[in-house]
Amino acid sequence: MESTSRGDRAGDVQRMFGRIAKRYDLMNRLMTAGQDVRWRREVIRRSKLPPGGHLLDLGTGTGDLGREALVQVPECEVFAADFTLEMMKVGKFRTPSNKLNWTGADALHLPFNEGSFEAVVSGFLLRNVVDIPQSLQEQRRVLKPGGSIVVLDTTRPAENSLQVLIHFYLHVIIPNLGRLITGEAEAYTYLPETTEAFLKAEQLASLMAEAGFHQIGFRRLMFGTIAIHWGIK
Repeated sequence: MESTSRGDRAGDVQRMFGRIAKRYDLMNRLMTAGQDVRWRREVIRRSKLPPGGHLLDLGTGTGDLGREALVQVPECEVFAADFTLEMMKVGKFRTPSNKLNWTGADALHLPFNEGSFEAVVSGFLLRNVVDIPQSLQEQRRVLKPGGSIVVLDTTRPAENSLQVLIHFYLHVIIPNLGRLITGEAEAYTYLPETTEAFLKAEQLASLMAEAGFHQIGFRRLMFGTIAIHWGIK
C-alpha cells in the first residue's frame, strides 16, 4: 500500500508540473517579485563550484539554476535532471546550450555514479519528493568528497506578527494568481499547502546531518517562508 501511495503522489506531482511548465518561470517571478532570481544566484555562489567542475541541478525544471551556474562558472559542466520531461522541454527550447546536459532522473534513484559531481543544487525540489532522507542520501552519494550540497526550498513559516498576511498571501493571492496566469488553480493551491506542511529549516538541517553532511547552515528568506540550506560531504 505504501509504495502504491508513494507512486501515486509522485505521478500526481509529475503531471501537475507538466501542465504548468510553460508558465512556471513567469509564476515564480510574479510570486516572489523577482527575488527568486537573486536566490538562485546565491545558491550557485554557495556551491563553490570550481572552474571545470561538474554540477548536478536536481529537479531542474526549466534549468534556471543550471543556466546561472554557466553564468558564474562558464567553464563548468552542468547536468540538468528532472522527472518532469515537459519542464525540461520548455527549458531546452528557451535556452539551447550544449553545456546543459538534460537528463531524465528520479531524485530517489539517481542515474549517476558515486562521486560524479563537485556540487549538487536544487530549487524547490525536496518538498515534492516522497522520501527526503533517501533523496539526501542519493545526493551525497553522487558528490565527490568535499563536494557541496545547496538546497533552495520553501520552509514552514514561524509564528510572528505577519502570520495573518502570510496566510492570506499563500491561500488567496497565490491560487488566484495561478488561476489567472496558468489556468491551474490546483497547482497553486498545492504550493501553499506543501509550504505549510513542509519541514522547518532546523528539521531539514537535522536530516542533512543524518544523511552524513557536515558544515551545515541555512538562511531564511521572504518573511521566513523560504530557506537556503548548504552542507559539505
